[in-house]
Amino acid sequence: MGVVVGVISRLLMLRTDYRSYPTYPHGHVIHIALGVIAAGLGSVAVPAFIEEDFTAVTFLGLAASQFRDVRNMERNTLQQLDNMELVPRGTAYIEGIAMVFEGRNYLVMLSSIVTTASTVFFGWQWGVIIGLVSLFVDKTFMSGKNVADIAKVKQGTVRMEGQHLYVDDIYIMNVGLEDTREKIKKNGVGMILTPKNENGMVTLGNLGQRQAILHDVATVLGVFRDAGEPSLVPLIKRSLEDGRLGIFLLPQMKNVEKIKGTIERVPVLESVYRKPLEAKVNK
Repeated sequence: MGVVVGVISRLLMLRTDYRSYPTYPHGHVIHIALGVIAAGLGSVAVPAFIEEDFTAVTFLGLAASQFRDVRNMERNTLQQLDNMELVPRGTAYIEGIAMVFEGRNYLVMLSSIVTTASTVFFGWQWGVIIGLVSLFVDKTFMSGKNVADIAKVKQGTVRMEGQHLYVDDIYIMNVGLEDTREKIKKNGVGMILTPKNENGMVTLGNLGQRQAILHDVATVLGVFRDAGEPSLVPLIKRSLEDGRLGIFLLPQMKNVEKIKGTIERVPVLESVYRKPLEAKVNK
């Protein structure tokens, strides 16, 4: 029972979306195999404790070591791939993805342990019920905060003042070439992110979170640039007055509503999310 629930849990948490990661089918095979191993270890732990075979429980420690290696493997793989991206993910985004893959194996183990324990002590009926509850809990852990939870997104106006590029009143960069300025006027899109509170202001100020926004928009809507064209790189700059972000984009698909929806759905990275309002001095 524990193995079955654990494997189902890993299958539910294994999803390839627009980021195309993990890859299909080989990436799926790797993570499903690790999920089966985690489910088996979690299921074995309960009868091992009952039989007081504490040597078998040491395999849980070994599993934790192996899952840390999974995190390192994902990190190294994504860092190598990131060098080939026109708009990179960034270090913070990669670390967040690697952390997720490690954490989900622990969730599989936990689901297997509680399901097996319920089955052994209370019968298979309770094992099924607790197993379903654990699957629901695993599903909730898959979803975290999005940019829409911490900021308001609206369209901004891209304008040139001589060689200077602005999105609304936020200065973006200096554009020297006339040909590049014409491309920006034709294909450029500007967006403004206004933080809802100080937590959002500090989080959106992080460079890793900004890079994640640019990468997701470039992945979903494409990017109007090629290698060796630094002047056409999407950029995010911060207003020092109020913490707003001005986003300059050159998407292949120039659809403002889709751009707005994509930005709102960008995940808030766990490693960069800050809560200054929770500090005692601010209470």
